[in-house]
Amino acid sequence: MSAYIQNFKKFRPLLWELIARDIKIKYRRSVLGVLWTLLNPLFMMIVLSVVFSNLFKFDVEYFPVYLLSGQLIFNFYSESTTNSMSAILSNGALIRKIYVPKYLFVISRVCSSTINLLSSFTALICVMLATKVDLHYTVFLAPIPLFFIIVFSLGVGLMISAITVKFRDIMHLYSVFVTALMYLTPVIYPLSILPKWLYPIVMLNPLTNILQMLRGVMLYNAIPSLSSILIAMVECGVMLALGLYVFYKNQDEFILNV
Repeated sequence: MSAYIQNFKKFRPLLWELIARDIKIKYRRSVLGVLWTLLNPLFMMIVLSVVFSNLFKFDVEYFPVYLLSGQLIFNFYSESTTNSMSAILSNGALIRKIYVPKYLFVISRVCSSTINLLSSFTALICVMLATKVDLHYTVFLAPIPLFFIIVFSLGVGLMISAITVKFRDIMHLYSVFVTALMYLTPVIYPLSILPKWLYPIVMLNPLTNILQMLRGVMLYNAIPSLSSILIAMVECGVMLALGLYVFYKNQDEFILNV
């Protein structure tokens, strides 16, 4: 374990360079640049709030905050895992030339998405202030669900980045999976409208527990329950362990397939 830690420290400057490169590429030739990380969730929240709060008449108090908190979790998962999927393939030229710990490419994608996550969280606070939602002391517990979604997404990212090297079709199928997952995550709708047969399926979705935890601390002045924290720890631990295992088992063959 100490060898892995020392190796990570040795290549840490490269990780910062990869993160900076990912951010620069994303906002290259953009007039507002990184400011879009704050504006984009706000614009999406305005559009979706108008549509769903009026057209579908969802009876949810402070619906803009409810919606944006859901977007914050799901959009981070979607962005970080989708970007991680191509992390190895897009750095194939570098992998073939020199030795680099290959997991750094995945971590850099998740870290660059984390910057967007923090910007979206800032947007959430601004919306809460604008809509006069009470900021309770439980807001300081928000790092707990944010940490869980980062770890869970890293595990998924490691796994699918390794699988994609061999099976490129995953890049096309994953977008379909993310779309289906969005409808099985209570981002837009309240859990109370779900039929009885669908409710347990949505609750089995790991993102649901993390999302509900964030909404609890931000909106409802609720401290995360011990059961929800333990469930999130198990789900994130299993996903990260699975991702590391799949990545480790396949990384030696990356150079042959990138």
